[in-house]
Amino acid sequence: MVSILKEQNIQNRRIFGLDLMRAIAILAVLGSHTLWIFPEATGTLPSLLKFGGVMGVELFFVLSGFLIGRILFKIFTKDDFTIVDLKYFLVRRWFRTLPNYYLILILNIILVSAIGRALPDSLPLYFGFLQNMTSGMDIFFTESWSLPVEEVAYVVGPFLLYVVVSAFAKAKKETIFLFTTLSIILTFLMTKVFYNLHVANSSLDYWNINLKAVVLYRLDAIYYGVLAAYLSLKHPDFWKRNSGFLGIAGVVLFLGFQWILGKYQLSIAQAPFIWNVLYLPVVSISFCFFLPFLSQWKKAPKFIGKPIFTLSIISYAVYLLHYGILLQGMRWLQPIEGLNNNERLLFAGIYLLLTILISYLWYRIYEKPMTDLRDHPKIKGLFDR
Repeated sequence: MVSILKEQNIQNRRIFGLDLMRAIAILAVLGSHTLWIFPEATGTLPSLLKFGGVMGVELFFVLSGFLIGRILFKIFTKDDFTIVDLKYFLVRRWFRTLPNYYLILILNIILVSAIGRALPDSLPLYFGFLQNMTSGMDIFFTESWSLPVEEVAYVVGPFLLYVVVSAFAKAKKETIFLFTTLSIILTFLMTKVFYNLHVANSSLDYWNINLKAVVLYRLDAIYYGVLAAYLSLKHPDFWKRNSGFLGIAGVVLFLGFQWILGKYQLSIAQAPFIWNVLYLPVVSISFCFFLPFLSQWKKAPKFIGKPIFTLSIISYAVYLLHYGILLQGMRWLQPIEGLNNNERLLFAGIYLLLTILISYLWYRIYEKPMTDLRDHPKIKGLFDR
C-alpha cells in the first residue's frame, strides 16, 4: 500500500507532456525493432517504423538534456555551489543509469554465450562506455549505443562548468552555463564538419553506424536539450507565452525538412553536407521547439495519464531489455524463419506484451530500488557539507 501511494505521489508531481514525449520515444524504438520479426516487409509502414526508431532515440536525447539541464543549472547557479554538488549530481545520475546497464550487459553476455555466438573482441570497452567512442560499434548489444552518448555528455558538461567557473570566478554563473553549453554544441557540430570533409560515404547504413551512433559526433544532441533548459529557466515568460507558436514551428521545421529531402531527392550521395552536418541538429532543434508546450501540459485524464506515466517510468528498462535480451531470446527459442504471416503476428503480439510486462517487473523489483539508493542517508551523508 505504501508503495502504491508513493507511486501515486510521483505521478502527481510529473508533467504529462514530458511523460508523453518519453512514451512516444520508447514506442517508436520498440516499433522499429519489431520489424525484425518481419524482415521481408516493405512499403510505407515499415519505412515509417524504421524512421520512427531513429527519431525515438533523438527524442530521448533532447528530453534527457532538457531534464538534466534544468537540474544542473539550478545546482550550478546556487550561491554556495562547490564541486561536491557536481559530484553528487553525477552519483545520482549513475544510480539511475548504471545498475540497469551493467546487469543487462551481463545478461547479454550470458545469452550470446548460451546460444553459441562469439562475443566481440571489443567486449571490455562496453564496461567503460567506450564501445562507440570514436567509431562504429559491434552488433553485440547494439541498442546500447546511445548510453555512452548520454554518460559522456553528463561528465563533460559538469567538468567544463567547474573548469570555467574556477578560471573565471567573477563571471556570472548563468553566463558561464550558457557559454559552456554553446561551446559544446559548436564543438560537436565541428566534429561533424570534420567527418564530412574526411569521410566519403554514400550509404545511410554506413552513416547510421559510423556517424549517428558515435559519441565523437553526437554530444550536441544532448546539449540542445540543455540549451532549452537554460532558456526555460532564464526566460520563463517567453517560454510560456510562445509555447504554442514554438510547438507549431517545431512541427513545420521537422516535417518541412523531411519534405524537402524527399521532394528534391537529396540523398546522402547527392547532399553529404546536409546529412552529415545538418540533419541531426535540425531534428534536435525541431524537437526542442516542442518542449515549451509539452513542459506546460501538466495533467491528462486518468485513463490516458496512467498508461503514459507507466510507459514513461519503464522506458529505460524497455529500451535495454526489448531487443538484445527479449527479441533475440525469443527468436532463439522460436526461430521465425518457418513461421507464416499470422504466426509472426502472434509472435509479435506476445513479444510486445512480454516486453511491457517484464520491463514493468524489472522496474519495480530492480531498477527503482537501485535508483532509490541515491537518497539513502549514508549516500547523501557522503556529500554533506
